[in-house]
Amino acid sequence: MPNIEFQGKQIEVDDDGYLINLADWVPELATWMSGQDGMTLTEAHWEVINFLRDYYQKYQIAPMIKILVKEIAKSLGPEKGNTKYLYELYPAGPAKQACRYAGLPKPTGCV
Repeated sequence: MPNIEFQGKQIEVDDDGYLINLADWVPELATWMSGQDGMTLTEAHWEVINFLRDYYQKYQIAPMIKILVKEIAKSLGPEKGNTKYLYELYPAGPAKQACRYAGLPKPTGCV
């Protein structure tokens, strides 16, 4: 398994960069990961990351994009629960990219 070095620690990730041990996640790691991708996390990004972490804690699964859109619309409103808005925040794929920043496994149904 590959590792990333963060704050002087080696953190194990899978081949796609998702954390192996979810307990390794801290908010600063999300900021670091997004920086590696050339992104700066805004409050809107954190809203999705926090939503995903809460969802995972409740259901023990990272939602695929279709479910993510539906659940965000229910929770945060239709202006945020739509594919266009989420892709503007996470252009590499809202479910995949946001889940990686949130320290969650790769969503089901993602290739």
